Formats: sequence, structure tokens, C-alpha cells
Amino acid sequence: MMSGHMPLATCDILHAPGVIFKIMKPFLKWAGNKYRQAEQIKCRFPQARRLIEPFVGSGALFLNTNYEHYLLNDRNTDLINLYHALKTEGRPFIDYCKCFFTPENNKKDAFYLFRELFNTTQDTRLKSALFVYLNRHCFNGLCRYNSKNKFNTPFGKYQQPYFPEQEMLFFHQQAQKALFKMAHFVEIMETAQLGDVVYCDPPYVPLSKTAHFTCYSQEGFSQDQHITLASLAQQLANKGIPVIISNHQTDFTLSIYKEASIETFEIQRNISCHGEKRGKTTELLAVFS
Repeated sequence: MMSGHMPLATCDILHAPGVIFKIMKPFLKWAGNKYRQAEQIKCRFPQARRLIEPFVGSGALFLNTNYEHYLLNDRNTDLINLYHALKTEGRPFIDYCKCFFTPENNKKDAFYLFRELFNTTQDTRLKSALFVYLNRHCFNGLCRYNSKNKFNTPFGKYQQPYFPEQEMLFFHQQAQKALFKMAHFVEIMETAQLGDVVYCDPPYVPLSKTAHFTCYSQEGFSQDQHITLASLAQQLANKGIPVIISNHQTDFTLSIYKEASIETFEIQRNISCHGEKRGKTTELLAVFS
């Protein structure tokens, strides 16, 4: 267990370096979303000039810190294009997204028409708006692609899907300090310099042999890549650049993070490819410093 950290309530009251007080929710539903763990994780972030996230996902930690600059990366093209559009346009883009949230569009036939349009259009702005629509109307908010890189999550049958207007406005404001990239995590981590802190939330190591990394992403993430990530984290820490990694607690992760300080905690799974497999699981934070 990591030693010497303050209780969470104390950490919030004292406004730990780089941290804002109110917990803000991401505007996207996202597998592995760190919104519920944001307080536990952000209190471990040191004072720094810039936060680097090689696997930004829905950006829960980005939204709940207050660094001067951010470098935010993800391999999901649709996600990064959406973030670019929201950063650049703000309110006009939010209003455009909102126009898809109507009772007429919350029907199975409409959903599949929009899903097909999303998978075929070359209009990046339209595709980004449809990404928000699909995220809020599809089953469990799963971002899932087939082997042809087509979004294929089915209709979710929600009575009244929520449009995250205020969350998108906050993201737009926070994004003015951010540079969004779409690159390999090694390339992003190699840009880190003194004065940066790196937070990594990679696709998790599976808890069983039947679990798959590709459930929510276009690309897999192998054990070798996890080993590479841990090695890079140690290399950066040796240069005075702290790295914090989230993952499942397994024998494998405890082994590859053996040079880090480790803290474990239980979380409740809310999104899973298989509903019967939802429940509590143990995660860890590996702090390389």
C-alpha cells in the first residue's frame, strides 16, 4: 500500500496541487471511466506544469485537474475528432449535437439509420455529432467496433436519453488548455519533460483468459505493450518525471509494477460486455516517482 497520503476529504479541502474542488462528470459514457475514482486518483498527482494522458478516454482526470497545459492522446479517431470539434466550436457545435436528441430520433429505426450514416459519412463534423448521439442512445454507452472498423453497438432503448449540455460546455472551456493528439502511447510518453506528470489509463489487463482487450476499442493491447508501458514509466521516473498508472490488480500487473508504489481499492463495474459479469473488482494505482 502507498504510505503518507492524506485522507481524501483532507486532500479536497486543501486543494492539492493541480486539482480543482468540484468533481465534474465527462459528457461521454465510457467503459473504464474514472469519474467515480477521480478523487482517489487526483490526490496522488503532484504539482506540475503539464498533465500528459496517453489514453485519455472520456477525460475524467483531465476535467478534474487544473494544470497550465495538457497533452491528451487516444488511438480512437472518432473520439479525438469529436474533442477537436468541441474545443474549436464550443456552443455552436453543442447546439448542433443537441438537434439529434429528439423523441423521433429515440427509436430503433432512426438509431440504425444514424449508425449507418456515422459509419459511411466523410463529414467529420457530422460524424462527431453522431458520435455523441450514438454514445447516449446505444446499449450501455458502449463504444464498440467490428473487424471492419464499423461502430456496431446496438440500440439502447432508453426512455429519454440525456443530452450532456453543461458537461460539454465545461469540456470546451477546459480544452482551451489542451493539445489533442492521436498517436501511439510510446510516442506520447517520449515527449514528456521535467515539469510534466503522466497519467496512464490503458486498456486493462483481463481478469480471466476469456476476457478480451478489444471489447471497447478498435485495437487490442497486449501483455508486451503493458510491459513496455511499465518500462517507460520507470524510465521517466528515473528522469524526475512522475508517472501514475491505473489497472486491474493481478499477479501480472503486480509483477510489472514492482518498482512502483502500489495502492489498491475496490470499484463497482457499471459497463461490461456481459451484464452478468458486472460487480466489484480490485484496481490498483502504480505510482512511479
